[in-house]
Amino acid sequence: MSTALVDDELWSAIGDPTRRRMLDLLLSDGGGTATTLSQQVSVTRQAVAKHLVVLDRAGLVRATPAGREKRYHVDDAQLARAVAQLAAVGQAWDARLQRIKKIAEAIQRDRQD
Repeated sequence: MSTALVDDELWSAIGDPTRRRMLDLLLSDGGGTATTLSQQVSVTRQAVAKHLVVLDRAGLVRATPAGREKRYHVDDAQLARAVAQLAAVGQAWDARLQRIKKIAEAIQRDRQD
């Protein structure tokens, strides 16, 4: 798989454990605000808000006004894109590992002969 097909900003956003936890919470709860998320993760509301900005910039969440706050929802299309990229990366690594295995087996056969 070409690295051009991997969205570094997307994976940088997903790479943080707190942001992954927030995505999980948004998916399971159907959405949330910085306040509701901060009550469920071990960081302050301000830190949650900063994480949400990163997730929003990567397109993983979308905000809608909800009174004085914004309510965030996971963007299903962008999440599906991330899943597809991850699957493609996994397939590329599986192919590499198969090639390495064949080379190792050939070396082993040559040594036995």
